[in-house]
Amino acid sequence: MKSNDRKQKAIQLLREMDIFKPYIDAFEKENKVTYFERYVGYWAEQEPDLQAKIQEFEQEHDCTVYAVTHEYFDFGECYTFLIVTNYKQEWKYLMETYKDKHLAQAYVWNVDDDYCSEFGMVTVRSLWGGIRRIA
Repeated sequence: MKSNDRKQKAIQLLREMDIFKPYIDAFEKENKVTYFERYVGYWAEQEPDLQAKIQEFEQEHDCTVYAVTHEYFDFGECYTFLIVTNYKQEWKYLMETYKDKHLAQAYVWNVDDDYCSEFGMVTVRSLWGGIRRIA
């Protein structure tokens, strides 16, 4: 599957989450991924380790990362990559939305213990043009 198809799906999901338009435009035109901390967005390229991990992850798993959240948990510092997989038959399951909450397919990178990094579903909440992981 063409990565452009994944990118278009990612843009659709960003719009569904009501992400701040400049973040969507930067993703669409410049491939800039935004990471969010408590709803506030930053460019992933501002964090070289994060940008490198996103690029490595996309190449290794043939997917597109369209947004990232950053959290601290008892078990470590985590970045949650919201992803569009390469399998179009899975796309109807990438995200379910109820009001301002979105159950999304993701990969969680545990910075402190990479062995504990994993794929799964997470819940993010949209607010003020940004997102925050809530479950």
